[in-house]
Amino acid sequence: MGLWRLSGIKLRIDEKEETLKEKAALFSGIAVDEILHYELLKKALDARRNRPPHYVCVVKIKVKDNVLLNNRSKENIQIQEIAEERQTAFPVLRAWTDNPVLVGGGGPAGLFAALVLLQNHIPVMLLERGRPILQRTRDVEKFWQEGLLNPVSNVLFGEGGAGTFSDGKLTCRTKNPSALWVRKMLVEMGAPANIITDAKPHIGTDRLRGTIINFREKLIAMGGSIRFGAQITDFIIEKNAIAGVVINGEEEIKTKYLILAIGQNSDDTYEKLHSRGVKMEAKPFALGLRVEHPQELINSIQYGRWKEQAALPPAEYFLTASAPHWHRSIYTFCMCPGGSVIGCSVFPGHVLVNGMSNSLRDGEFANSAVVVNIRTDDFVKGINPLAGLEFRRLWEKKAFLAGGGDYFAPAQRLPDFLDNKPPVSIGKTSFRPGVRPALMHDILPDYVSEALRFGLREFDKKMKGFLTRDAHLIGVETRTSAPLRICRGRDGQSETIRGIYPCGEGSGYAGGIVSSALDGIRAAENLLSSNS
Repeated sequence: MGLWRLSGIKLRIDEKEETLKEKAALFSGIAVDEILHYELLKKALDARRNRPPHYVCVVKIKVKDNVLLNNRSKENIQIQEIAEERQTAFPVLRAWTDNPVLVGGGGPAGLFAALVLLQNHIPVMLLERGRPILQRTRDVEKFWQEGLLNPVSNVLFGEGGAGTFSDGKLTCRTKNPSALWVRKMLVEMGAPANIITDAKPHIGTDRLRGTIINFREKLIAMGGSIRFGAQITDFIIEKNAIAGVVINGEEEIKTKYLILAIGQNSDDTYEKLHSRGVKMEAKPFALGLRVEHPQELINSIQYGRWKEQAALPPAEYFLTASAPHWHRSIYTFCMCPGGSVIGCSVFPGHVLVNGMSNSLRDGEFANSAVVVNIRTDDFVKGINPLAGLEFRRLWEKKAFLAGGGDYFAPAQRLPDFLDNKPPVSIGKTSFRPGVRPALMHDILPDYVSEALRFGLREFDKKMKGFLTRDAHLIGVETRTSAPLRICRGRDGQSETIRGIYPCGEGSGYAGGIVSSALDGIRAAENLLSSNS
């Protein structure tokens, strides 16, 4: 059988996907009945304002070997013959007689690392400092409603990791074929099937919670052990190798292998790792605010005269600018159409924010991080790989005080921030527990404030109407990525402590659900290779 990929097939917004088979036949110059099988590989929305919105699709078709394809149409369709996909062979392992592999962290890196190990019949114990989804959700709701923070169960700590309370974006720039496998596994666990084909797939926090619960149940059914409320508080090191960990300051668990998938918010764990000789280095990250607009306004700007088409999804945007005077880049990040800005405090006396949306993205507002790049020379004084942790905590503390000291967030209308005017009033926002008017300049480094003012004005040139009194800035956004990296060798192990496999967002090598999952898979495969 011959396999072919056709790229560039257009679908009207109101056109059904079933017509793709007929279009594929038309554009490849063959009869419909000569296509034995067809599959939609990708669907991307083209909603540029100077043309009617439509989808651009990539389709795979299977035909008989003697059938030749020839694009006789005037459409710009790319036709490419492709090979059958092959399954990756797992290494042959020695008989496993060691203690279970410990996986520290229940986010995407830890979950997928555990899955790969269990598939290879390696015993696994996953340790998560936070609580299971249902308890965690109740703790988070109590924080949002009453401002009562639970330091071990919150938006950043708990089953599923920080991504559990997010938009559930699955975009990833890598061409790693395992990225498709990750999405397929998530569908198997209950995620919507369209994440396989959408060019910008997302799950939504409401669907993601159930998906993670199913993931946990699968790991347990495969023989894995999962412990919640189990924080790794110390590391037992013998002869420059991991020999075990201490849980909650009292219980020792022996192991020769630790997959470290702690996420980027475990400042206390970073500090303990550093004290035990695990090599780290400072790395750049980004700092800024959340900007929130009415979703209807973003739809109007992005879709123009086609904004009323019911089949169109809530509009998105991605904007960048360069501020040469400050040698800074300004960009939007983690845009959440139809979503909410949420309080993500994890430490008492800190305020930090993020974006979240449900699967339908049907909320009143659109929000996005708008951030400025932070270089290591902005915060490192001497040789201190942990300096970035204290740097971001500094601005989170300022935000806490500016918001009134009860986990309300400081906020300011967008034009008032640009003109550095004292905030007189605040309109409606989605933020919970709530907002209070404040000068956002006071909760940011001067160079970040000035770069943001420049960048936001540049954004308005690209999206006319972006600067409006209906838009608010809410802060502070500090955790776009880890401000340090746990150094690892080519074999994936810590450069200084054997048996530790740092991975995921907390290791400084990934960012987002899919890239973290891929890094967890890589850590598991490195461990398997070292024991094959």
